[in-house]
Order: sequence, then structure tokens, then C-alpha cells
Amino acid sequence: MEKKGYFAIIPASVRYDKRLPANAKLLYGELTALSNEKGYCWAGNDYFAGLYEVSKTSVSKWVSALKDAGYIQIQLEYAEGTKQILHRYIRIVKDPIEEKLNTPLRKVKDPIEEKLIDNTTVNTTSNNTMNKGRFTPPTLTEVIEQCNRTGANIDPQGFIDFYESKGWMIGKNKMKCWKSAIRTWSRKEREKQKEKQSRPVKQKAKSGLKGRDITESLTDTSWAD
Repeated sequence: MEKKGYFAIIPASVRYDKRLPANAKLLYGELTALSNEKGYCWAGNDYFAGLYEVSKTSVSKWVSALKDAGYIQIQLEYAEGTKQILHRYIRIVKDPIEEKLNTPLRKVKDPIEEKLIDNTTVNTTSNNTMNKGRFTPPTLTEVIEQCNRTGANIDPQGFIDFYESKGWMIGKNKMKCWKSAIRTWSRKEREKQKEKQSRPVKQKAKSGLKGRDITESLTDTSWAD
């Protein structure tokens, strides 16, 4: 089989990545050599199986290991209207370290990647700590959703209008939690309703027509009150 004469490159991040089988690292170098011509590698697993005298299954595992580690990207071209693969294009990820930052965090043994994950965790924790002490006024949608979730029987727009006019202050202090303010508002509204219902209802004295003369009866307009 004809072997390409291009230079192969295997960077330190690939060479010392303990997740990769040794032959996957060798395959990575071969992929870089074949990508020098067109910017991508078009060779199939048959080619590599013949080149290294191994099974196509072994080659497939090496390719998957490189892809899962973020070192290569794979693009498949299918026959129109079918699932038949016509071409496979493998591209080298130019900056594997940057690519890893955009992938979900997982357990790794690579010192470089572990350091990146630690930095990301520290930055995230720091940002969350900073945001915890900073109050952000809720939107109308957020207030409505909170009322529906907790059963708070209040006017969401009235709640926002009131506290916006106060600069989101409760007395002399800046509001810290608008959800707590909704609970307090709802509780006070319920107390007002109970107080209103407990007040004695003044009833108007009913005056009938009996015992009154015809003139007085005709001029009576108390029904319209």
C-alpha cells in the first residue's frame, strides 16, 4: 500500500493523554499527515486497517477515542434520502485545550485538563458568590410564575409598580429577596380580607308598605337606593 510522505505531528497533549490507547496517538499523527493536503482526512477505516494491519474494529475504537477526547471532528455525508455513508471527513481540532473548555466536565487524569477544570470551578464559584449579594428586580413574568407556583393571591403588576416607585426599598433598606416580599405581600392581603369579613355588616332597615297611606306609598323610592 502506498504510504504518504507528509510529516506527522503528535503534540504533547495527545502524546501524554492517558485516556488514549497508544495506537490512537499514532493514528492521530497519521491524520495530521493526511490533513496537510486538503485540510481534512478523507481516508476510511479500511485504509488505516490495511496500513497498520489491524481490524477495522480496532481503527474505529481509536477514532472514537480521539473524537471523545476532543482532538478531532467527524463529518459524515450521506446518500440523499438514505442512511448510507458516502464520505467521511475527519478534521483536526486546532486547539484541543480550548475545545475541552467547551465540553461538559468529567473525571480526567490529564494534568493540563484537570488544571483547566479547577480554574473553571473557581471562577464559577466566585461569580455565583458575587451575584448572591446583588439584587436584581424581577420581571413581570417572573412575578406571575412565582404567584402561580406559591398560590399568592396578589396583583403581580401592582406589586412591581409599588416597589419600582420605592426604588425596590423596604423601608430604609434595599430589598434582598423579591420572593420573600411576595410572601409578605400575600400574607398581608389575606389578613386584610379576614379583617374585612369579620366586620359587622350594616343592614338597611326594611320598610314595607303596610301601615302607610296610599300617598306615602306612591312617593316611596327606597327601592332605588
